[in-house]
Amino acid sequence: MIGALRGQLLQKAPPQLLIDVAGVGYELEAPLSTFYVLPAVGQDIRLLTHLVVREDAHVLYGFATADERALFRALLKVSGVGPRIALGVLSAVTVEAFADCVRAGDAGALTRIPGIGRKTAERLVIEMRDRVADFAANKMPLTDAGAELPGSGARGEAFSALLALGYKPVEATRLLKGVEGEGHSTEDLIRQALQSAVRT
Repeated sequence: MIGALRGQLLQKAPPQLLIDVAGVGYELEAPLSTFYVLPAVGQDIRLLTHLVVREDAHVLYGFATADERALFRALLKVSGVGPRIALGVLSAVTVEAFADCVRAGDAGALTRIPGIGRKTAERLVIEMRDRVADFAANKMPLTDAGAELPGSGARGEAFSALLALGYKPVEATRLLKGVEGEGHSTEDLIRQALQSAVRT
C-alpha cells in the first residue's frame, strides 16, 4: 500500500495530478479540496494517498489532509459507493459539513452533490450514521491521527470562525494545527491562527 508521496508537482488538471518522486512519475486523482491548496507546478508537494486496485487498473488517490483520506476510505465501505462518488463528495462539501448532514439525517442536502441520487443519499445517511456518531463520541476518530473533529469544542468553534472569515477548510485546519498546546479558548485559537496566517 502506498500511504503518501513526496515529490515535485509536474502537472495539475482536476481531478488529475502528476508527481515526480525520485524520477518516477505518479499519476493521482484528487478532490477539489486538495486542488485548492496545491502549490504551483514545479514546487515540492506531499500528499496522503489511497490505492484502489481494479481488474483493469490501479488508481492512486491523493489528499491534502488525513480527514479527507479517512472520509474517502469510510465512504468506500458504503454499499454502492465507489471512488468516483467518494471523490465527488469531498469535492463538494467539507468533512464536517458531510458529518452534519449525516447526523441530521439530511439526505436532501446530499442529493445536491453531483452524482448522488436520492437512494444513494439515503444509504449514506443510514450506513455512515454509526461511524459519525462514534466519532462524535471520540470512540472512533475519523482522522488517521485521531485528531479532534472540526466542529466540536473550542477548536471546532475556531474552525467555523475561520471558514466564516473566508478561509478554505484545509487552510483553516492547517492554521489550527499550528497552534501548540491544549486548553486554549476559542478566541486564543482564532488569534494565534490569524497571526500564523500573517507570518506565512
